Amino acid sequence: MTKFSAEELKISRWDAADYLESPKDISAYLNEVLLDGDYTLIAGALGDIARSKGMSAISKKTGLNRANLYQSLNKQGDPKISTVSKLINSFGLSLAVVPRPKANA
Repeated sequence: MTKFSAEELKISRWDAADYLESPKDISAYLNEVLLDGDYTLIAGALGDIARSKGMSAISKKTGLNRANLYQSLNKQGDPKISTVSKLINSFGLSLAVVPRPKANA
């Protein structure tokens, strides 16, 4: 077994935004969070996606204030449905409602 000293270990914080590269990645991530139904997770996931695309670019694309986006798209945020709709569209996605799987019903 290899032993590492504290000086040799470098731990970085995991950030979902670093892994959201394609529309398929983004769609899968957002769908999983939406299935959970926790609005704080949904706001945080929307923030992760916006950061992955560049908050300034999303701000310009949606016409929403960048500072307000940061504020409403964190786990303490509660974005309005109009904000969510603009974001979803700016991500190149559409929002749909489907029946829940029986296990979660």
